[in-house]
Amino acid sequence: MVLKPTQSGLQRAAQLLRSGAVLAFPTDTVYGLGASADDEVAQKRIYSIKGRPVGMPLILMVAAESQLEGLVHVDSRAEAMMRKWWPGPLTLILHARGGGTMGVRIPKHKVALGLLRHAGPLMTTSANLHGQEPVMSAGEAAALSGVMAVLDGGVAPGGTASTVLDLTGPEPHVLREGAIPTPELLGPPQPRSG
Repeated sequence: MVLKPTQSGLQRAAQLLRSGAVLAFPTDTVYGLGASADDEVAQKRIYSIKGRPVGMPLILMVAAESQLEGLVHVDSRAEAMMRKWWPGPLTLILHARGGGTMGVRIPKHKVALGLLRHAGPLMTTSANLHGQEPVMSAGEAAALSGVMAVLDGGVAPGGTASTVLDLTGPEPHVLREGAIPTPELLGPPQPRSG
């Protein structure tokens, strides 16, 4: 089922997500797969759709920083990155409230933000089979077996996945170079004193 990103299409998409569906939707980078953040069964479905190893965590996508309250610890370093790069193609790895870590992001895409405002936070990953190129259109996303519906927002504008920055250690560490190059994100390497 292909849904248009109209008010009724977004409401229908949110209903499907609340009922346990996995949806594909466009982001500022590539098309993504999403399941409700509080539906573990639907999140497991994402892994089977992608053929993704279970040890690889999903990313929490939200429409506003306030939706992260109670889920992750946001320190001054994370706050500064959020102010500079969000909404945008930066995933931050932060300490989760219940222990462990969690990747979080606010995409800079009207359709994705509309969906997140209607459906609430989503656990997400790129819409593709594990190890394959990310999909860039609703048609390609609809071809993935197990996706209940696709929110058609045209071709995804980015083409490169988000940059993943781990802020859980003493120094920021880029886990995946993506749409934001490391030097732009962290600045030139600082000479070590000693």
